[in-house]
Amino acid sequence: MEEEKNDSKKSKTYSGQEPEVWEFKEIDLSGSYSYGNYLKWKFEERLELIRGKIFEMRAPATFHQEVLRELFAAMYTYLKGQPCKVFCAPFDIRFPKGAKDDHQIYNVVQPDICVICDLHKLDQKGCIGAPDIVVEILSPGNNKKELRIKYALYQEFGVREYWIVDPNTRTFLKHVLNESGTYISHPVTVAGAIFSSDILPGFELNIDEVFRTDVPV
Repeated sequence: MEEEKNDSKKSKTYSGQEPEVWEFKEIDLSGSYSYGNYLKWKFEERLELIRGKIFEMRAPATFHQEVLRELFAAMYTYLKGQPCKVFCAPFDIRFPKGAKDDHQIYNVVQPDICVICDLHKLDQKGCIGAPDIVVEILSPGNNKKELRIKYALYQEFGVREYWIVDPNTRTFLKHVLNESGTYISHPVTVAGAIFSSDILPGFELNIDEVFRTDVPV
């Protein structure tokens, strides 16, 4: 009896059942899905899959987009002519665990910015495997996800640097993967400070310039 009770609490897995879905309201948000399902969703709403579960993505605020523009422009300029490439959302990052078949991938995210140095990971769908750098810019509705759930995901799959940028507090938090596969955190919280990357030698950002804006926040 107890076993039946526990089974009833398990979410339904839809991998292997990939009909096209045209409206977001048709999705069972309690279910578990694969990238195969994700590719069949035709509605406009943006979603991410983390361990098969759906996470909705809200439209970003204006200041968020200004910060994104400053960061992407600086990284694009630095990487121009170098082997690494930088991409900004929407751009799918898939984290396979073993098999790379669409129906067996349960982690698909769209970070604000990512840097990929192993270009063999790129295909027409985005990137399959861990980027070297992932940048997430916080918004009012996503702090918990970025700080807890994605931290564990990026650490597990070997993202070498994970930056969390907070426009509200005007701070950077850089997580750097050590040799044992664990993140070491390096916060940059002082106005006017210079932020640098362990992976991109010579790349620097002035915190004040990143967070400058003419839009009320």
